[in-house]
Amino acid sequence: MAHSLSAKKRIRQNVKRRMINRARKSKVKKQIKRFEAALAGGDVAAATEQFRLTSKQLDMVSSTSTMHKRTAARKKSRLAKRLNALKAKA
Repeated sequence: MAHSLSAKKRIRQNVKRRMINRARKSKVKKQIKRFEAALAGGDVAAATEQFRLTSKQLDMVSSTSTMHKRTAARKKSRLAKRLNALKAKA
């Protein structure tokens, strides 16, 4: 258990940041699931729209310290690859 005031404050800050980061990651995961559902449905227009929203969400999260920029870029690249495969198939 922390004894100094600065250590106690750091604990409070960490709790606050963890809650914010978890909320952001949760939003991204939900958006990716929506995109995957649109892919599974085979609807190119809906999948394209969901990809746009997913990319936007990933960019917003990666602009903070929640997710690294390259992690977001890698996720977007993999999702784009799946979208392009659906477009080629259709």
